[in-house]
Amino acid sequence: MEDDGPDEPVQHHMTTISQHNFGVDSDEPDFSISIIEVHYFPLLRNSLITVSLSSSCSCTLNKLTMLLLSLLLTMLKKNMKEDYGLFVWPCSIILAEYVWQQRLRFSGATVVELGAGTSLPGLVAAKVGADVTLTDDSSRVEVLGNMRRVCDLNKLKCNVMGLTWGVWDSSIFSLQPKIILGADVLYESSAFDDLFATVTFLLQNSPGSIFITTYHNRSGHHLIEFLMVKWGLKCMKLLDGFSFLPSYKASVLSGNIQLVEIGLNS
Repeated sequence: MEDDGPDEPVQHHMTTISQHNFGVDSDEPDFSISIIEVHYFPLLRNSLITVSLSSSCSCTLNKLTMLLLSLLLTMLKKNMKEDYGLFVWPCSIILAEYVWQQRLRFSGATVVELGAGTSLPGLVAAKVGADVTLTDDSSRVEVLGNMRRVCDLNKLKCNVMGLTWGVWDSSIFSLQPKIILGADVLYESSAFDDLFATVTFLLQNSPGSIFITTYHNRSGHHLIEFLMVKWGLKCMKLLDGFSFLPSYKASVLSGNIQLVEIGLNS
C-alpha cells in the first residue's frame, strides 16, 4: 500500500450571503443589499468540508443542527483568511451608510468606486439612483467576477471594470465621475501613491468632483494630510465614522474609523 504521507493543510472556502439593511427604521428598512462573501480557511487534505450558507435560507433547522452548525463556524472562523475584495469590511459598511444618508446628493450622480471588492457602497449608490462604475484591480479576476454576480443578485445595473491604480490604460480616460468612493483603500502603504495618482487624475478629469473614503485611523490623520499636500488635494470634510452610524450597526463594529471628503486644492 502506498503511503500518502502526512496530511497537509489545504485552502478551502466557505461562501456566505450577508444582508445589509438601509432605512430610517431598522425593523422596516427601505431596502436591503445582499453581498456574496468568500472566506478561506485551511483544512487537512483528507478533511474536505464545503459549506454554502445564505442568510435568507428557506429551510428550517432544528436546535441541535443549528448548535452544531454554530460550533462548526466558530472553529472555521479561527483559521479563516479573508481576501481583501471578497469580504465586507467595517469601512465599507460605514461608507455605504453615509451614501444612504446622503442619498439625495447621490441620486442622478455619476459614481466610480475604487477598490470596490464586494461593492457595498457602490451598490447602495446605484440603489438610490446613481450611475455607478465599480472597479477593482485588473488582475483580480475572481473579485471582478464576484462583483458582477453581486450586481445580478441585487438586480442592479452597474458597469464593472478592471482598473489598476497608477496604470493609465484607455478605460480610465473615459471616466468622469462626480463622486469617487473608496472604502478601506488606504491599507497598503506601497500603493498609496498609485491610489492618489489615480484619484487626482479622476478629480482633474471631472471638475467639481469629490473623493469620499473611509479608513482605519491607525497612524493618525497626518498621513492623509501628507498625501493630500503631495498630490495637490485638500480635506473638505472629516467625520468620525461612528458619529452618523445607527446604533444597531455601530454595536457590531469596532475600530477608529474616519470618513474624509477630498477635493482638488485649486
